[in-house]
Amino acid sequence: MQGQTQAAGQPQAASTDPVPHWSHTERIAFRSCCVYFSLYVLVTQMLTSLIFFPWIDWSELGALPPIRTMVFWVAKHVFHCQSALVVIGSGSGDKTFDWVEASCLLIIAVIATAIWSAVDRKRHNYVVAHKWFRVFVRFALGSTMLTYGFDKAIPLQMPYPYLSRLIEPFGNFSPMGVLWASIGASPGYEIFGGCAEILGGLLVLIPRTAMLGALLCLADMIQVFVLNMTYDVPVKLFSFHLILLALFLLAPEKTRLANFFFREQPVGPSKHPALFRARRANRIALLAQVVFMTYLVAMNVYGALQGWRQYGGGAPKSALYGIWNVEEFTMDGQTHAPLLTDPSRWRRIVFQFPDRATFQRMDDSFSYYGASLNLKEKSLALTERDGKEPKAHFTFQQPAQGQLGLDGTMEGHKVHMQLRLVDRDRFLLVSRGFHWIQEYPFNR
Repeated sequence: MQGQTQAAGQPQAASTDPVPHWSHTERIAFRSCCVYFSLYVLVTQMLTSLIFFPWIDWSELGALPPIRTMVFWVAKHVFHCQSALVVIGSGSGDKTFDWVEASCLLIIAVIATAIWSAVDRKRHNYVVAHKWFRVFVRFALGSTMLTYGFDKAIPLQMPYPYLSRLIEPFGNFSPMGVLWASIGASPGYEIFGGCAEILGGLLVLIPRTAMLGALLCLADMIQVFVLNMTYDVPVKLFSFHLILLALFLLAPEKTRLANFFFREQPVGPSKHPALFRARRANRIALLAQVVFMTYLVAMNVYGALQGWRQYGGGAPKSALYGIWNVEEFTMDGQTHAPLLTDPSRWRRIVFQFPDRATFQRMDDSFSYYGASLNLKEKSLALTERDGKEPKAHFTFQQPAQGQLGLDGTMEGHKVHMQLRLVDRDRFLLVSRGFHWIQEYPFNR
């Protein structure tokens, strides 16, 4: 009967459509994209987003042999890099290692594409390979968007300005520091940006909304890329690759998008072929994608919440939490007046996290220490930031609320300090808040 639904699990009738013929340029473009993007995803942080285990700290494959060995050789013999390369742990995505690695991957892709084209020159299209590679790219892009999105939706990537930031002169901020502090000072905006990235990631993971998701991911990443370029954030290379992945997903839809946005012509359904011929197999494939997407969401939420409790807004605070002004400073029995020219006198001490302390000098420069606070013995030990070399040991007293006295030795000198707690709410950035009505702009 005409229009009768085919039984689930039965093969669909053979298509009468002609075999698609890709142009020579399209075939070369697909081969190069397939090789380069596959390698880039596998050797960079995108793989850790795709296979997300927040309780496991593992290195990117690019930091391991043979990729690492190849990058080191190319850096030394081709680009003539003399200094040792920073590989992992710096937090930068624009290291010399990253740029040389991308160059190596590009060279490999060019060579592999040439060989592939020579061996497979009679093939008319890559329809089957493209539909599976498209799934790979969707999940690589979507999982990365979820990782970055949840780190903003649960404000971790740009935390609210730490206490030491509130007393640091604005002119000392780096361009990246300005961006981090400004977005961190507006958690609502950061959450909004994170939700936009999460939405793009979720939509691109669902087959029927993949095009809309790719468009949203493209918009999100263009904004991120522009911020990285204009504020000198060292994730320029990586964010640019996310743009390329979104464009790869949108490339087959270029005619439909042009008809819809520019030509005012009707747009038919997408012509992306199903993964399988049998409907049941396609339903199972869809279910598997949804299950994996749910796993990625759950693991990212778990990881972000763990980060929030460990080093974000929900992290434990020091028992002496606050900004303390040094009102009286004595070294080796000699009182030091608060002179800007005195490099040995401290101006402020900041306690934010239980294991850290920040000292501000009279010239507004900072020294950072590891801190060990014993409330029972009322003692404070300071070490270098790595926690190894001891720098100072104090006993402390709190004669009244908001007052603190420190007595002990620091770098071989006997030191006494009297400190007073600064009211955090006196900072306009903290206390200003949000106002629906403003008769005049409050821009200070």
